Amino acid sequence: MQGAPKSLRLQIAIVGRVNAGKSSFLNLITGQQAAIVSDIAGTTTDVVEKAQELQPLGPVLWLDTAGFADDSALGEKRIEKTVAVFDRADIVLLICQGDKIEAPEQQIIKMAAERKIPLIKIFNQADRFSIIATDGITVNSIDLSSRDRVLNKLKAELIKVCPEDYLNAQPLVGDLAPEHSTVVMLIPLDYEAPKGRLIMPQVQAIRDCLDHNQNIIAVKEDDYVAILQNLKTPPALVICDSQIVDTMVKLTPPDIKCTTFSILMARFKGDLHKMAFGAAMIDKLQDGDKVLIAESCTHHAMEDDIGRVKIPNWLKKKTGKNLIIDHVSGCDFPQNLSEYKLVIQCGGCTINRREILSRIYKCEQAGVAITNYGVCISALKGVLPRVLEPFAL
Repeated sequence: MQGAPKSLRLQIAIVGRVNAGKSSFLNLITGQQAAIVSDIAGTTTDVVEKAQELQPLGPVLWLDTAGFADDSALGEKRIEKTVAVFDRADIVLLICQGDKIEAPEQQIIKMAAERKIPLIKIFNQADRFSIIATDGITVNSIDLSSRDRVLNKLKAELIKVCPEDYLNAQPLVGDLAPEHSTVVMLIPLDYEAPKGRLIMPQVQAIRDCLDHNQNIIAVKEDDYVAILQNLKTPPALVICDSQIVDTMVKLTPPDIKCTTFSILMARFKGDLHKMAFGAAMIDKLQDGDKVLIAESCTHHAMEDDIGRVKIPNWLKKKTGKNLIIDHVSGCDFPQNLSEYKLVIQCGGCTINRREILSRIYKCEQAGVAITNYGVCISALKGVLPRVLEPFAL
């Protein structure tokens, strides 16, 4: 892996009305021409993403958005893209024309407050407006010589409002086993894994164990029994791919704790308790009920794809019901969730925690159960209580 993945970066949305200078501000703070700048309204259409190492905060992802109050032909579609950014933004920078706080700015402030997203006001175009403001940062984004001053002020404000769960992120594995203990990871090298690489949750789990002074044994499932027999001291924890969870549970002595990579991600990225509670809906599904499978990455689905083939087949076999199963991928997530009985979210390794929590919240508001791949598969295979044992639920 080269650098921090998007899902682990602090995501900062740059929002404001049309031609407030959002793209100019992004170019100023990155010191690059990261976004196209023009006097023509509506230059930014899709969200522009720019990764940066911003010490002492660490890796961040800037999200430059289309402007509010866009009355052009594509304005409505542009604003839809911008509104969707609020579901994953950790912090919002409101770019104002001078100190103007009118309907567009008030709408943005309201949206951030409803979602409990910290907001910092940036009073831009100081060369054109006489700005009187005490609760934000005054800038002239086209003055490139001001970059150091503006960046230092911005970093100070970002540190003040940075979400606690980013500054003090919960370990992925580290708190589930003692220091210097052994963690065994069952890693099948199937056709869905990228050639020559491990998938992201596996890489993250390995790194987290190393960070917490734990020893790792990575093994394919065929060698698992031999590894257990050769160890003088049993492992403190066993982690496997969800697709072989029933085999892993069958082969693992009852005094050894075990779980899956996807269940670890359910806790790390979202709310494992709610995901486990949501899995109870599987046994309540009836003929004609709709289930949504939400996969956050956009990989090309293979012949035996886990989300599009295997989980639907396992669901229908377990329930014996004629279910209607829909799929979404990437950042797409339906606004109207009330037609579904159950949402099955993937591990979420390519999106951040705020977006997963936003999806959980939307499901709660719509009265829809939500679970994730690993929890769902473990429930379908009848081993969910076993693989939840490492967690205090």
